[in-house]
Amino acid sequence: MNSRMKRLRVEMEEMSEEQKKIKEGQRQVREKFDAIELECEQLRKETILITQQSVSTQFRLALMFQILKARENHDFSKASQLTSALRLFTS
Repeated sequence: MNSRMKRLRVEMEEMSEEQKKIKEGQRQVREKFDAIELECEQLRKETILITQQSVSTQFRLALMFQILKARENHDFSKASQLTSALRLFTS
């Protein structure tokens, strides 16, 4: 009976150690998951910023192309208006 109690105590201690290891592993996984979530949010923000910059660049390029076309067609008043619009947009 006494040896059985000792064996049960040893098994309980082993189980307690295993539970501590499991909890530590869960904590580490949670920390890694939180770090990954933070990085994903940062990447989302960067993607939105890049998209906005791309749209802005495309708009400026379209204005520049229209300015060139207006000058090519000797429509200097339209070229002047487009140039003013480009200046307003870029400032």
